[in-house]
Amino acid sequence: MKKLLVVIPFTLVFVVSSNSQITSIYTDLAEKKCRTIESTSDEGGSYRGICPGVAGYSLEVTEGDLRQTLNVITPNKKKHELNLSNVSGAFSNLGPRAEWRMNGKTPTALIFRFNANENPEDSSEITSYLVVAKITKNDVCVTDVISPGSLQNTEARRFANNVASKPCKFSN
Repeated sequence: MKKLLVVIPFTLVFVVSSNSQITSIYTDLAEKKCRTIESTSDEGGSYRGICPGVAGYSLEVTEGDLRQTLNVITPNKKKHELNLSNVSGAFSNLGPRAEWRMNGKTPTALIFRFNANENPEDSSEITSYLVVAKITKNDVCVTDVISPGSLQNTEARRFANNVASKPCKFSN
């Protein structure tokens, strides 16, 4: 009898941090993993897609004029714009996935990569920020932008784990 190994791709990954209550779930932001709502190639193109999230949340990726941004949609369908043009107004794109910081089954923060071409003279020169957004009952907004560095990931998680009382960096 032959045995068949079937590999099923799965986009959610759970990681337990040193604080046993805080975990991470990763979801995809790549266009091929999201549901396209609209897409055009006119005048530089534009795109809007809905990407899967956790606990009833979803993420909306939008692109226009070669700049991407991210919006968080709550389980009750309220959209919170993260206003990433405040991080950098340069040509930009999001990283391939988002990290949801979870306290039990409740998302408390979101971490994602935001790549900006801040040197118009050299399109290969990219600044890769990590952005932390808090998720509370009343607010979903950017609280921290971490510049590149050897401790960038560690800092982003530390900020995300203590994000609830932080003020919003940009107005919604």
